[in-house]
Amino acid sequence: MEYRIECVKDNKKVCENVYKLSIKGKFEGNPGQFYMLRAWDREPLLSRPISIYSIEKDCIEFLYAVVGEGTEILSRLKEGNSIKLTGPLGNYFPVNNLKGKIAVVSGGIGIAPMHEVVKRIKNCQVDFYCGFRDEIYGIEEYKNFVDNTYISTESGEHGYKGYVTEIINPEKYDVVLCCGPEIMMKKVVDMCKKVNVPVYVSMEKHMACGVGACLVCTCKTKHGNKRTCKDGPVFLGEELEE
Repeated sequence: MEYRIECVKDNKKVCENVYKLSIKGKFEGNPGQFYMLRAWDREPLLSRPISIYSIEKDCIEFLYAVVGEGTEILSRLKEGNSIKLTGPLGNYFPVNNLKGKIAVVSGGIGIAPMHEVVKRIKNCQVDFYCGFRDEIYGIEEYKNFVDNTYISTESGEHGYKGYVTEIINPEKYDVVLCCGPEIMMKKVVDMCKKVNVPVYVSMEKHMACGVGACLVCTCKTKHGNKRTCKDGPVFLGEELEE
């Protein structure tokens, strides 16, 4: 983990309220880890935790949704603007230990950390399931790294009309990796438990410090409360409490 001040390379609007931020420099990180980003001096008080979307030779990329004051400020960044970063933080998906058939499942902006995930998986069949409300984004950038892509939208505008949990059959896979709304991930975990398929989920919680000191982002597990920023954000699904 390190603290850095770097320059924005690009900050593109991908679709309504979703942006892809590129920051110049050489960065490290594993799929599922995140950085704390800050482009302001005083207010808001806290930096914003944003998952790694992609690590390139000359930059790092973050895909994020505008959901409040901090991310709204991030969305206004232009090429050459300064930004403060702390990271990489948290644990990550066990991509180097995967074998066989893998299902990668995302819901909404939960698609963000899965790009680096599918880039790093080697010698496996990877099927990518992604769910959206209506407008889809980012799909084309995944297709070079996966064998099959399955899309669902609640509106039915693209792909299957309904929820992504309705189109995945976990028993077809050796491992499932998942990120998205908690209600979606809980459903995926329950489905995987029934057929004894291991599932890893990336939890999304409000974070303050990002290093496990403040205990704001705790989640309940069978081994007691765990800090999402320090012990996670990636957890084995069977370890999470109902």
